[in-house]
Amino acid sequence: MFRAAVLIPSPPVLVPELCGGSPVVDAGHPAAQVPALRDAVLAAGRTLADAALRWTVVGVGETDRVIGADAAGTFRGFGADVPVALSDSGEPSRDADPDLPLAALIGAWVRGRVAPAAVADARIVDVRADPPYCGEVGAGLRRELDASPQDRGVLVVADGAATLSTSAPGFLDPRAEGVQREIDRALAAGDRDALAALDARLCAELEVSGRAAFQVLAGLFESDDPVVETRYAAAPFGVGYQVSVWWPGAAP
Repeated sequence: MFRAAVLIPSPPVLVPELCGGSPVVDAGHPAAQVPALRDAVLAAGRTLADAALRWTVVGVGETDRVIGADAAGTFRGFGADVPVALSDSGEPSRDADPDLPLAALIGAWVRGRVAPAAVADARIVDVRADPPYCGEVGAGLRRELDASPQDRGVLVVADGAATLSTSAPGFLDPRAEGVQREIDRALAAGDRDALAALDARLCAELEVSGRAAFQVLAGLFESDDPVVETRYAAAPFGVGYQVSVWWPGAAP
């Protein structure tokens, strides 16, 4: 039975070994916000673990992909050889997949930090997938999880616009602030219709890399109104990040 979903962002600096381990002296520097973001992500992961120890990680990639619980990977491509696995059956030091998508890596890292007993798989959706398809993926996943005899949870790994400042990865696009404001509102409100209506072309132009995953999340709650707890919402690196917990129907 599906119990809860958690939404987190995907910046590799969440991993302390990837240069995000210590806040800088200048409290106004964006890096000083990393510990608070990391704490929010890990706390949300613990909430998911309290609800279920069988997870499905949802994220985006270059193509649709289903990744089994025996998968392992490493953050070597992001600057440090930090091995992670989707379950304890993985052998991250030996069988690390160099092409494991970032969402799966982040999901595996969270699992290892807060719920080593959890077992996860991953559903990666093509970052270019059209909105109706994403909604169908979410609705289908919900049916699958509700049919399971186990308590099941979903960890959605997705970022907002990467064009919110001159220091952002995509530089500054004046359209991004308004779009990100609407994404933040829709996520905080659990507004599935607004998430489903996100324009794929505009989101691509604004580098909203998590658009497809947001729409899978909307489809996951197609049949009920979620109760949303927003734990974090900011853009410390010019990228929109949100951490939230979504409960089906009513919070426990």
